[in-house]
Amino acid sequence: MKKIAIALVLCMVVASTTMAQVPLPVNAQDGPIMLVGGVAHLGNGQVIQNSAIGFDKGIITIVADANNSELSLDGYEVIKIDGKHVYPGFILPNSQVGLTEVSSIRAMSDFNEHGELNPNVRSIISYNTDSEFIPTLRFNGILLAESTPIGGRISGTSSVMEMEGWNWEDAAHTVDMGIHLNWPVKMVSMLDVTTSTLKLEPNEDYDEQTTELDRHFKDAVAYGNAPSKVINLKLDAMQGIFEGSQTLFLHTSSAMEIVESVRFAQSYSVKKIVLIAGSNALFVKDFLKDNEIGIIIPPTHRLPETPDADVYGPYKLPGQLVKAGLIVSLSHSGMLGHSRNLPFFAGTAASYGLDKEEALKMITSNTAKLLGIDKRVGTLETGKDATLFVSEGDALDFRTNILNYAFISGKQITLNNKQQELFERYSRKYGHID
Repeated sequence: MKKIAIALVLCMVVASTTMAQVPLPVNAQDGPIMLVGGVAHLGNGQVIQNSAIGFDKGIITIVADANNSELSLDGYEVIKIDGKHVYPGFILPNSQVGLTEVSSIRAMSDFNEHGELNPNVRSIISYNTDSEFIPTLRFNGILLAESTPIGGRISGTSSVMEMEGWNWEDAAHTVDMGIHLNWPVKMVSMLDVTTSTLKLEPNEDYDEQTTELDRHFKDAVAYGNAPSKVINLKLDAMQGIFEGSQTLFLHTSSAMEIVESVRFAQSYSVKKIVLIAGSNALFVKDFLKDNEIGIIIPPTHRLPETPDADVYGPYKLPGQLVKAGLIVSLSHSGMLGHSRNLPFFAGTAASYGLDKEEALKMITSNTAKLLGIDKRVGTLETGKDATLFVSEGDALDFRTNILNYAFISGKQITLNNKQQELFERYSRKYGHID
């Protein structure tokens, strides 16, 4: 019994140590704060070299030049940040943050529902605020993220979450703001057993899959127009994209699929359409501009999509789409752990033909516009949420993205995380730091 008791105590100690790696949520802002002397990147292309950023009760109250003689600091807790840089919180779109932890363990991944048509599935109720990914995101300045379901033809609804909170109700920023539709592919990869290589072949089920979508949208429109109805959760969940209260996110691949999916959505008078696609969007950039379709693209840190493509193509793509007149946002793909590099994706884009402040827009104001949350976040403006951070230097450069302060709706958050703790532990072990 004594051995059992000792073992239980050791388990409790290990468990408490593990839990401590996720920082505790913090209290609401308890007094006005003014950040003075920093270089403020407003997120709209403007920069204030010597700024004063004030906020109270979670709302920005002052954005001004600190050299202004009429600026009053009375009543504010002043934090001097001379020479440092202030940014609006970065926003990560189209991610499974909070929905998956250890991908190899089925019970820790809750982002893919059974079935093909699931517009009624809500990602927000599966959101896990104890995820160890969340502190690693905000450590690099990512303070908001879209938690997005995947799988099926219609995956469900996504919500924008703050990277802070005790539970999903606390963390919710904008709930059920978009529905995600995976448009059928025209060509599928098939294994050629004679050469052990992949080859593209026409998708024989394409017409059937698009017909199924057409039928579902027709039923949803008819359901919305019916004077009286028996509640149908799947059809009821579709009404927001017809009314304009939700955005339809189209996940597509080829240029032809992009055009067909957009025209399909327009044929049902969908009010807000955002494309999630890769480099093939370049082939239809004029079509997207004419139809005012914004686009969320994969990270710049990746290989070209085809063997004969420009090796620097992923680096250049954001700048090419911006110069075509599109509203462009950056996201990630693949393993969720890579999403913490979002600011450095933008930094790479800035090195390949894009102005640095324009690159910043792709993870702040542009993303806010495409997610429909630009009235609250995305730029440093009076009246918006005080979701911002202070960095030692350029936050788009991994060498100088060193956060000193970060605030979400005015709450000063803890920046420690598991990866930083491991870095410091082994740096001490091998003598790199005191």
